[in-house]
Amino acid sequence: MNPTLRHAAAHCFVESLDAPVLAADDEHHLARVLRITANDAITVSNGAGAWAPARFTAVGGVVLQGDVVHEPPLADTTIACAIPKGDRPEWIVQKLTEIGVARIVLFTAARSVVRWDAERTRKNVERLQRVAREASMQSRRVYLPVVEVLAWSDVARLEGLAIAEPGATGRIDTTVRVVAVGPEGGFDPSELAAGIPTVTLSEQVLRVETAALAGGLELLLARR
Repeated sequence: MNPTLRHAAAHCFVESLDAPVLAADDEHHLARVLRITANDAITVSNGAGAWAPARFTAVGGVVLQGDVVHEPPLADTTIACAIPKGDRPEWIVQKLTEIGVARIVLFTAARSVVRWDAERTRKNVERLQRVAREASMQSRRVYLPVVEVLAWSDVARLEGLAIAEPGATGRIDTTVRVVAVGPEGGFDPSELAAGIPTVTLSEQVLRVETAALAGGLELLLARR
């Protein structure tokens, strides 16, 4: 990680680096929560790989203090996870964002207990995108992850897909770009019979959120 990013007092996202403007919530967080002053160095990013050092001004704006840096694209990594109960979707999105996964997909499997209708999907995606943005600020990411909900039929067609399945003999390698984690009851036999490769993440049966994080870490290591 670039030392300027690492040691900045705060890291924020703006719509444009040509004329950076902080969102009202971010301005409040920097000024009132973090107590950032004009003497503190911060960094700002457009969420698409570009960032720059900056200063927080007395009137709540930001002024760039150096050249815009363009980071190389993220490794093509996706974790697709069956929607779990409770607040675990937030935990999954937060942790996968922090470790650097590029894309996070939630889906409903045949054995899923949690099923979101269209309105709940819209609200939950908005909430999870906020979680990802906050986690990106904390972890100094300059690429915001894609967070979305897809049908399993769409997930099953993703290039480089492998299903995480206890007892599988396959391992995540450079041919795998997407790891799908099933619900607590596991994938249905009909889903496993579709000819999608399977990979193992552990000798034990993992919780959904543990499997998602383990899959994300192995994907990233395989792409290095």
